[in-house]
Amino acid sequence: MSSDLLIRNGTVIDGTGALPFRADLAVSGHRITALGDLGSVAADCEIEASGRIVAPGFIDVHTHDDHALLNRSMTPKVSQGVTTVVAGNCGVSLAPLVFDGEPPAPLGLLGEGAYRFATFGAYVEALEKRPAAVNAALLVGHSTLRVATMSDIGRPASDGEIAAMGRLLSEALASGAVGFSTGLFYPAARAAPMAEVVALLEILAGTGAVYATHMRDEADGVEESLAESFETARRAGVPLIISHHKCMGRRNFGRSSRTLELIDRARREQPVGLDVYPYTAGSTELLPELIGLASRVIVTWSRPHPELAGRDLADIATLWGVDEAGAAARLKPAGAIYFMMDEADVQRIIAYPHTMIGSDGLAHDEHPHPRLWGTFPRVLGHYVRELGLLSIEDAVHRMTGLAAAQFRLADRGVLRPGAFADIVIFDAAVIADRATFEVPKQPAAGIDLVVVNGEIVCRDGQQTSARPGQVLRGRAARQDA
Repeated sequence: MSSDLLIRNGTVIDGTGALPFRADLAVSGHRITALGDLGSVAADCEIEASGRIVAPGFIDVHTHDDHALLNRSMTPKVSQGVTTVVAGNCGVSLAPLVFDGEPPAPLGLLGEGAYRFATFGAYVEALEKRPAAVNAALLVGHSTLRVATMSDIGRPASDGEIAAMGRLLSEALASGAVGFSTGLFYPAARAAPMAEVVALLEILAGTGAVYATHMRDEADGVEESLAESFETARRAGVPLIISHHKCMGRRNFGRSSRTLELIDRARREQPVGLDVYPYTAGSTELLPELIGLASRVIVTWSRPHPELAGRDLADIATLWGVDEAGAAARLKPAGAIYFMMDEADVQRIIAYPHTMIGSDGLAHDEHPHPRLWGTFPRVLGHYVRELGLLSIEDAVHRMTGLAAAQFRLADRGVLRPGAFADIVIFDAAVIADRATFEVPKQPAAGIDLVVVNGEIVCRDGQQTSARPGQVLRGRAARQDA
């Protein structure tokens, strides 16, 4: 027997949640061909993995990498062991939308001048023509559809506008989208009633596509927003993902005990998943309604004042002799990091057995939240090794097999013969996030090798020139094919 790549003597964590075991792993082409004692197998490239963990490549289930994928290198993700990203979250997808100028919040999350694809298919074609270093599973965003079809997004959509959005959504599913996302908290979709969302979600029913939502309220109204999310998905008959679950603002600290009970109860009646990022600070555009919830605000970018990225909003307000609201108005359009969650809630949500891990990183911020570079190593280093909050096999399962199952990514997220060869090798004793709020663009420690579809994309901290990523098409598109 011969293979293209052979990884010898690694401690395999296969992504299913099973206990680690010692094995060799062989790859030919895009797929794993053998797993076990492969002493007689030869390979063009052999990797010695003694003392290292061999795991499926991590799946970042919550990203805003839509535009970054077109830049191809995806270094913040590759450097931390991510081999697949789920883009198009929070109601914001790069397509289908052509838009000049400054888009309404939160569409600015994807960077300046991003919106140039009139159809979802055109965007998928661009990704397939010039692949990125990682795979991409794509959601189509509700806010993007609203901006594409409505002259006034500050009201509910009319029947005709819902029909127009529905046509764009159907085209996106046929072109490969794995689901639909909303960002009901944000100005672009805040006026949308449940009926509007249900009407669009009904197009997903029976396709295998999922519904991911940045809920209407993650602060005082978090429980009511969970109820709305459950009911919306139930009416349409689609699987639900609660995005970046949290309880914002000091007066809501501790409420995760109750919200997780509600999620647990809903899971007995319908498919419900959730993801979390392992930090007590969030990040999005600079919005007045979030400033008051935060104990500290860091500016991540500002179009009129780019020189102030990385500065605290309070310091900028003092510098200008105005209050924080006045400073924010002068900085906009801008982005920010908000310290507004409690560590006990973060740990409780991470420990919940059905929680996936998503970075929610913003690739186009000048001074990004460190989650862009550090999310997955932070879970494995801080919450697994240092705190013992999870076992290592459970943590890897949340990042791989569970994520692939929730988003219906066939033959991904597990190490077994026949599965795609998305692989990460790391040192469990060393792996750690090095990105900080002060210096956020720092690669992780302890990542030895990253393989995407059988090709090495990162080795010993150095990214290769390989760009083997694929668009992971949803079931509706696979059926059409």
